[in-house]
Amino acid sequence: MTVHIGAKPGEIAETVLMPGDPYRAKWVAETFLDNPVCVNEVRGMLGFTGTWRGNRVTVHGSGMGMPSLSIYANELIRDYGAKTLIRIGSAGAMQERVAVRDVVLAMTASTVSTPSRGIFRELSFAPCADWSLISAAAKAAESRSVATHVGGIYSSDVFYDERPDLIEQMTRHGVLAVEMEAAELYTVAARYGRRALAVLTISDHLLTGAALPSDQREKSFSDMVEIALEAAFA
Repeated sequence: MTVHIGAKPGEIAETVLMPGDPYRAKWVAETFLDNPVCVNEVRGMLGFTGTWRGNRVTVHGSGMGMPSLSIYANELIRDYGAKTLIRIGSAGAMQERVAVRDVVLAMTASTVSTPSRGIFRELSFAPCADWSLISAAAKAAESRSVATHVGGIYSSDVFYDERPDLIEQMTRHGVLAVEMEAAELYTVAARYGRRALAVLTISDHLLTGAALPSDQREKSFSDMVEIALEAAFA
């Protein structure tokens, strides 16, 4: 048990999927796992452990933003022995070729600031995904005929961004999408020598204004979850 996670020793699997929304964690566990058991509900941040094709998996919410994710990623790794952590969540497209419902595999995650920035000081650390995970995820997506893009994303530390100049430059430099957690996940995983990946569903588009209707989100998110699970145990 930690300050933020009430699970007992042995209740967290070595493989952890991390959606931001705790209720999405509940949906993923109940939809994709066999015999899921709630192992955490401290501060309403739900975590469940079950099995997928005989493999133990924990699905644990991370909250919104890098500071929140940093808390859970650190404790899951340091205190519960998590070895593979995969963020599953939504993102906003920043390239015309990336469409709503597409899946993005984040090879790198640029950011203005993360909770770990103080460690590096003047160094501009480059957070990146684990190669074995990203290559396995790409193969899983290809086998499912899911439109998938592999490349750099932007992890923002604000939701209501008022920097159109920054968005313009990121689009110009090929950044695929924006979300709020991956850069810190990759950094924490690197610190502990663990595997990490972000598998993201495009839910809206910054350039076109297109957005995924709420009643169509579950099917699109299903592709993302299945890709993440197949990558974890490839």
